Amino acid sequence: MGDRLFGGIGIALAAFFIWQATTIQESFIQDPVGPKTFPIIIGIILGLSSLAILLRPDPKPDWPAVGRLAEIGAAVVVLLAYAFALPQVGFLIATAVTAAYLSWRLGTAPLYAVAAGIAISIGIYVVFHLILGLSLAKGPFGF
Repeated sequence: MGDRLFGGIGIALAAFFIWQATTIQESFIQDPVGPKTFPIIIGIILGLSSLAILLRPDPKPDWPAVGRLAEIGAAVVVLLAYAFALPQVGFLIATAVTAAYLSWRLGTAPLYAVAAGIAISIGIYVVFHLILGLSLAKGPFGF
């Protein structure tokens, strides 16, 4: 029952995602692919994956223990806090803290999790901002 429910929710989310992607306004100067293509591809993949889950549900699913469900809930809360903190503290700081927390909860030792969070944040910043030239949220320190 749970697989079918999540499959149906995934299909509805994919349809909403594709619909929203089609509302993206295009500039008169753009590349041949356009800004709508990537979100539509992601929506199609989500829809097909959800359809597979809906049509072939697991006959006897193993649900995680209550403690694991609480950890999943905490990860969702951290990701929501990340989305709200991003404009205030900037990409580098928000990403470093979030990646460090998630690395720690995935089993990394705390000191290594902090190092991983910093490395992930700087690595993404270098690739997306410095190499690709995309703008990322600037924090109070201007980066």
